[in-house]
Amino acid sequence: MSSFTIKDLENLSGIKAHTIRIWEQRYSFLKPERTDTNIRYYSNSELKKILNIALLNKYGYKISHIDKMSEADIREKLLSLNQLQAQQERIVNEMIQCMVDLDVEHFEQILDNYILSRGIERTITQIIFPYLEKIGILWLTSHINPAQEHLVTNIIRQKLIVGIESIVSSLHVDKTVLLFLPEGEYHELGLLFMCYLLKNRGVNTIYLGSSVPLDDIAYVVNLKKPDYLYCHLTTVGQNFNFDRFISNITKKFSNCPIVISGHLTHTYEKKIPPPITFKKSFSEVMEFVSGL
Repeated sequence: MSSFTIKDLENLSGIKAHTIRIWEQRYSFLKPERTDTNIRYYSNSELKKILNIALLNKYGYKISHIDKMSEADIREKLLSLNQLQAQQERIVNEMIQCMVDLDVEHFEQILDNYILSRGIERTITQIIFPYLEKIGILWLTSHINPAQEHLVTNIIRQKLIVGIESIVSSLHVDKTVLLFLPEGEYHELGLLFMCYLLKNRGVNTIYLGSSVPLDDIAYVVNLKKPDYLYCHLTTVGQNFNFDRFISNITKKFSNCPIVISGHLTHTYEKKIPPPITFKKSFSEVMEFVSGL
């Protein structure tokens, strides 16, 4: 069984930690354990409860009323939410619950059903990307078991590749973007998502994938002369040094614009040297894609 900190619950549910503490004091639905050093930690079951309760609370149900509901009542109310955004958030929460329970069959069924009803592009933008945004936080904190991560990411990877291969774009942009992850970075889903966005808008892509040495990137850059290098950093190995990476890539590719997105861009506090730019949000990423 996994354990989660109160910060994990805050990041995944959108409910501030101090509010979660107040709910614990006033209501009975959360009962965290404590470590020997008196730090709260929460079980899979409590993570699922807070996700469901937070969603109902966000869409109009008072927390005092939710506290009196049975689990069946909560499920019924969740299914009755008819706002499109609420439905999408409920599905993303279900995917998180499937991940912590290792319910791979249900996880894939959720994706397949959404693809069948909405198509691959909407599934990627409305379900998969928001899911990755939330789960990336757990990757950074190492608060999910590697088995949980590998099982679900392989399913998503398959769906993204199918989506990329099925693109027939009527657009054509005379730009080429080379996509890669540095050595030690194996979380490829964000980069695959970027590849999908670019190809869907008619941009030429060169996809090198995960854990690529800079010398190998340089070989392809010299041969293909891309207009941009693109890197999406979710989390990296213990030996990865962000400062060193920024310095090395700046020196090696001083004449080619380099775009970096992902969670790690929020941790970098120094001045960003040219030719690097950071895209710290989905809207900034979409602005970059639309501006090509």
